[in-house]
Amino acid sequence: MATFAYRVITVAGKEKKGTLEAGSRESAMALLKGEKNVVVSCEEATGMAKPLAFLSKGKKIRPRDFALFCHQFASINGAGVSVVEAFDMLAEQTENPALEDAIRKVHTDISKGETMANSMRKQQGVFPEMLINMVDAGEASGSLDVSFERMASQFEKDEALVQAVKKAFTYPIILVVILVGVLAIMMLKVIPTFMNMFADLDVEMPAMTMVLVHISDFFVAWWWLVGILIIAAVMGWKAYASTDSGKEVTSAITLKIPLVKTLVSKSSCARLGRTLTTLLGAGVPMVDAIEITGRSMENLLYKRALREAKEQVMRGVPLSRPLKTSGLFPPMVVHMIAIGEETGNIEDMLENVANYYEEDVQNLTEQMTTILEPAITVVMAVIVGFMAVAILSPMFTLYEALS
Repeated sequence: MATFAYRVITVAGKEKKGTLEAGSRESAMALLKGEKNVVVSCEEATGMAKPLAFLSKGKKIRPRDFALFCHQFASINGAGVSVVEAFDMLAEQTENPALEDAIRKVHTDISKGETMANSMRKQQGVFPEMLINMVDAGEASGSLDVSFERMASQFEKDEALVQAVKKAFTYPIILVVILVGVLAIMMLKVIPTFMNMFADLDVEMPAMTMVLVHISDFFVAWWWLVGILIIAAVMGWKAYASTDSGKEVTSAITLKIPLVKTLVSKSSCARLGRTLTTLLGAGVPMVDAIEITGRSMENLLYKRALREAKEQVMRGVPLSRPLKTSGLFPPMVVHMIAIGEETGNIEDMLENVANYYEEDVQNLTEQMTTILEPAITVVMAVIVGFMAVAILSPMFTLYEALS
């Protein structure tokens, strides 16, 4: 497969540039013309075009991109526009390059008579499995617009959950970065300059000042080594965390840190409730819904718990029982699911679980921000205060000597 850079005039009369992969130039031209474009140029990408194309296609597709895609499709399809025309219109409106490329490929496949679910499934790693299953159920029941509206709501909730978790850590991380920057400037520039003023004076330095001077001397002499060690440690941890054993360790660690453990637990419960109720409401079988929900979990231990729950449910065991046995889900979640199973109203119970824990995650992130902000500020004040006293102490000593 080769990468071809193209420039076309779309059916809407707009100029469009991009790249696509095809076996030959003729195949690439056929794909472009199949979308009713007027091809201006189509040549094999060389030099910088290939890496740029790679970066463009590799742009991450976020839940809000999928939410907008689902909302737009539901509106267009609900207005009576055919599926083929709807995907053609969506390709023009989508801003994310990776998603736009996938939509165009799906449009080409469904134009040839392929089902939408199968066409989306062929775009490996682009469309979430949950969305594909919902589309499959919508095509079978003739209610595609309903399936897409459900998924739009699901993606919006996922995005809100992710943003809430990020919000809890963004400000503390900014404070830590500022603290590290201040310490680096003090150690590498301020302290050496200030201490040179006392180099020729016969003044005895206080102990805390000498400690700070030695630390500063070390960083001035070995700053490059410290930088290398930090980069190596970060890259090594990232590489290890991407392995199976690394994921196991990081998942276990997050469930041992007090505040983080609570946040992971609540967000996992919110995702469990929201994903299951969306899938079950679309007619997806319970076993398949549990499997898809398990794959959507970030923490490996929760993935494993739902994988084991799926095996138990296949044997006829109620879902609430393996969830309780795992010890990862709060009693309230287990009890509400058990009540839903007994009354045959499990979808409503799962939605109540989702609503409760989504709100709880919002409240917890605000509490974490309220706690972490002053805590880090106090740490910064103590460190900077220590350095200020250590720097000013020789001046007081010198004044006493002169007097």
